[in-house]
Amino acid sequence: MYKHYLFDLYGTLIDIHTNEESSLLWQKLSSFYAFNGALYTATTLKDAYIEKVSLYKTKQTHTPYPDFPLEQVFRDLFLAKAVIPSADLTVSAMQCFRILSTKYVKLYPSVHELLSNLKKAGKKLFVLSNAQREFTLKEMRILGIEDYFDGIYFSSDYCCCKPDSAFYEILLKNEKLLPQDCLMIGNDYNADCEGAYNSGIASLYIHSNLSPHYPKDFHAQYKVLRGGLTKATSLILSKIEGITK
Repeated sequence: MYKHYLFDLYGTLIDIHTNEESSLLWQKLSSFYAFNGALYTATTLKDAYIEKVSLYKTKQTHTPYPDFPLEQVFRDLFLAKAVIPSADLTVSAMQCFRILSTKYVKLYPSVHELLSNLKKAGKKLFVLSNAQREFTLKEMRILGIEDYFDGIYFSSDYCCCKPDSAFYEILLKNEKLLPQDCLMIGNDYNADCEGAYNSGIASLYIHSNLSPHYPKDFHAQYKVLRGGLTKATSLILSKIEGITK
């Protein structure tokens, strides 16, 4: 069977609800900026944020699935008001944004059972996530899952997202993995399954509350359409010899 397991995070291992349209978010964040010398209204801050995100994405011409470190945007929002922020202040603005926009973040049932048993079986585990390092690594630590993984790859670090095969290839090359030895596990048929397929990697699709609509046919060796991660955990562990639950 597979030697290496590649995991998506949000919608696969982590259940999250965020609302970046919340008026309270932009009111509070504009107050944070004002406290630090950068005066915005909630509306002008939101508009400036959206404009800068779009600008940075259009600069990433090497991929149809761009990403970039959001630190650049939060720093630019200060600079636009003639405030030169320290690195710590920029990070604090990002954290404020994430906290205010997040209603909840939690693990799906069976996460620890799955990851701990895979580690006991000698498997190597990796994260391949369309996510911001500054947000996501801290959330992984809070939820107690960071230490399960042998490597963690966020799209913000490499300026491209799944399903771009370039993102998959970065992980394979850096970790010296053979595609046929890997299984990608995720909740997005395109990013996680078609992306893996185009890189020669098998996949397991888990339909979750955060999954986009999926077509009738797509490339996945395994599909869990009901039962979520709990059912997927039983399926994965049943195929690995020597696991004692």
